[in-house]
Amino acid sequence: MPVRNATAPARTGPEHVEEPVAYDAVVLASFGGPEGQEDVIPFLRNVTRGRGIPDERLEEVAHHYRAFGGVSPINGQNRALKAALEAELAARGIDLPVYWGNRNWGPLLTDALQEAADAGHRRLLAIATSAYSSYSSCRQYREDFARVLDETGLADRLEVDKVRQYFDHPGFVQPFVDGVERGLRELEERLPGVDLVAETRVLFSTHSIPTADAERSGPHDRDFGPGGAYAAQHRAVAEVVMRRVGRGVEWELVFQSRSGPPTQPWLEPDVNDALKRVAGEGVRGVLIVPLGFVSDHMEVKWDLDTEAQETAAELGLVAVRTPTPGVDPAYVSGLVDLVLERRDGVPTAQRPAETALGPWYDVCRPGCCENARLGFRPAISGLQP
Repeated sequence: MPVRNATAPARTGPEHVEEPVAYDAVVLASFGGPEGQEDVIPFLRNVTRGRGIPDERLEEVAHHYRAFGGVSPINGQNRALKAALEAELAARGIDLPVYWGNRNWGPLLTDALQEAADAGHRRLLAIATSAYSSYSSCRQYREDFARVLDETGLADRLEVDKVRQYFDHPGFVQPFVDGVERGLRELEERLPGVDLVAETRVLFSTHSIPTADAERSGPHDRDFGPGGAYAAQHRAVAEVVMRRVGRGVEWELVFQSRSGPPTQPWLEPDVNDALKRVAGEGVRGVLIVPLGFVSDHMEVKWDLDTEAQETAAELGLVAVRTPTPGVDPAYVSGLVDLVLERRDGVPTAQRPAETALGPWYDVCRPGCCENARLGFRPAISGLQP
């Protein structure tokens, strides 16, 4: 079955599209977040739509946002990223406007696609603010585009491709290398005489997801081991970062921001449990690296900068959190490189990838990143189902 709403070179579903495409515009797709106290519950209703969760339970999560005045940092960060992308494109002489739309709060993806269509654009290239493969970080965005195209009646007017998942693109990896190098130096400054190898640990943290969804992440015809492609990609990137830093410090992949019922298995260990364990092993300092995140949004500001820091302080650990890519010049430049990769049809052999898992697919494979609860729904930029 042809890939829905794809440009002609992507329509038959090649793993990598090596034909040039004259795109009209770029669409930045993100999660969205509230921008005031009155937005918090309506926003959370959008996030949990279809699950029947009452407002009383949503209020239990709302306090994370209320502690920051009801304002999630993510929209401001996306405005900055959009501006940085526009500046980088202009600096390279590339005439591609950037539109921005969210899944759960304004500006919505619906608005972005309608605005692009009203401006006369017909071939769009999407970038999602998520680097890894899983339902919520890739396929759901592809489903969002398909849903919006149908709901707006734009399915007959727009072609929409999506750049590959960029977990191991140099532009995404380099800011983490820089952050770990600076973070380890800070631990040495705050713990004079510390033996980095014996007394510190690096905890690479990412969003936990249901184990069933993790096992379904990535294409079904590849064996990625426990945790599917989602966990494998994180481990591979962490290995690259630590190899390039070269300090010999032990590290592990940990998880955060779990939201499912206690009876449902999610990826572990939780970052707070890991902190308790390493404290019992004689560790004095920990470096927390938000490897799964592109910016300092709520899961970073609350789960790592608030809860994990409180846990570390209770345990007597010195904890340093490294930055996310944000608008780091390497990250912004890397995203523009990904745009040009598709615009120019760059051959697969010439595409940069820091791990053996990449370069990842331009067109997702059949059955990729199924949601264990919802099954398969229509999606762009992938072979059905």
